[in-house]
Amino acid sequence: MIDKIFQFYQPAPFIDRLPEDRIPAEYKHYRMQVLLTIFVGYAGYYLVRTNINVAKPYLIHDLGLSKGDVGLLASALTIAYGISKFLMGNVSDRSNPRYFLATGLILSGIVNIIFGFLPGLWLMTAFWFLNGWFQGMGWPPCGRTMVHWFSDGERGTKMAIWNVAHNVGGMLAPIIASYAIVLPFLGGSWRSAFYVPAVMSILLGITVLVFMRDTPQSVGLPSVEEYMNDYPSTAVDDRERELSGSEILFKHVFNNKFLWIFSAANVLVYIVRYGVVNWAPTYLTEVKGYSITHSAWQSALYELAGIPGMLFSGWASDKLFHGRRSPVMVIFMLLVTGAVVLYWLNPAGNQMIDSVALIAIGFLIYGPVMLIGIAAVDLVPKKAAGTAAGLTGLFGYIGATCAELGIGTIVQHFGWNMGFMVIIAAALLSIVLLVFTWNVHDRRKIHA
Repeated sequence: MIDKIFQFYQPAPFIDRLPEDRIPAEYKHYRMQVLLTIFVGYAGYYLVRTNINVAKPYLIHDLGLSKGDVGLLASALTIAYGISKFLMGNVSDRSNPRYFLATGLILSGIVNIIFGFLPGLWLMTAFWFLNGWFQGMGWPPCGRTMVHWFSDGERGTKMAIWNVAHNVGGMLAPIIASYAIVLPFLGGSWRSAFYVPAVMSILLGITVLVFMRDTPQSVGLPSVEEYMNDYPSTAVDDRERELSGSEILFKHVFNNKFLWIFSAANVLVYIVRYGVVNWAPTYLTEVKGYSITHSAWQSALYELAGIPGMLFSGWASDKLFHGRRSPVMVIFMLLVTGAVVLYWLNPAGNQMIDSVALIAIGFLIYGPVMLIGIAAVDLVPKKAAGTAAGLTGLFGYIGATCAELGIGTIVQHFGWNMGFMVIIAAALLSIVLLVFTWNVHDRRKIHA
């Protein structure tokens, strides 16, 4: 039984190559198909992850949970997600992303359905931890797909387009969950915030099964390196050979010093990202005198601004810096620091400046968040992409946990000024680390 399951997830076998005259049209078709599939599929993961934010007030009011209790639920998912993103990345590198991505969506949907029936906090926490684990099956197969279908020279731009799925999913999730609660024909209960997204997640998982494809060779096409005539240097003799788990970890990931630098920088970048957005509603209402609805719209602007920021940063790293991701990240983090200072020191009453500052932070911070993942897959053979990005992702969610728990504790005991000083210090330290990777993956040197 276990052998059959393992065989099911094995990378798809190569098939006979299509006639040369069919290759250009087929390549264009499949590249668009797989990009749209992983875009929709990854956005679907958010529907069954961030929906709990909408349900929190109901969990407190209807079930009698405390704010600490719902914080425990959120932390359980974050911790599980960070660990799973790394471990599942290693499994994903040796699996067919078509089935891997779909399985995570379907299992997260099932957990959300069960969650609505659970009787107590500890069972809810255990299942939400399990949901976080299945959520870790989202990014790695998408990363594997991107490096097999899009070449090194276009990776920043194309991965930036795919990364917009983060923001689309993040914006749709609370809308769908909230309407599931308030519309009677959808259930009219807080449980509907889990049931409705769960059904959508399962349907999206089935959609991935139908439209997803593994590698170009699995549909009779040449490798993307051959198709685009783009052959970056790698640490392997055969680009298409599937690597063992230990080979990926100990030969290509753990001994790569630049991966560790990017991982450490990601902790700091995530402290800035979540330190601002997670605490924006509280800060704006407590210190700046905003209403809760007005502060929510300010947070939405932050997320929305991230879309053009990611697209521009991906394009700039490809076209202006020849594949080097770090110069863009350093510039963006310097500007983020200035925007955070403006947001912090702007006196209450100047709401337009608050909006400008939050839009600037959102535009700028999502570039480094995305580019660290791209830099990770740049550094390793394409058969190790999920593990490399999973390592940086694990450290990123360590930073997210620090922002959620650490910033709150600091503000509680030392005030908002100290909280902002910590966020600014994290931004500046990330710049110091990223400077050491300034010339990593310079495509002019690769092709010299």
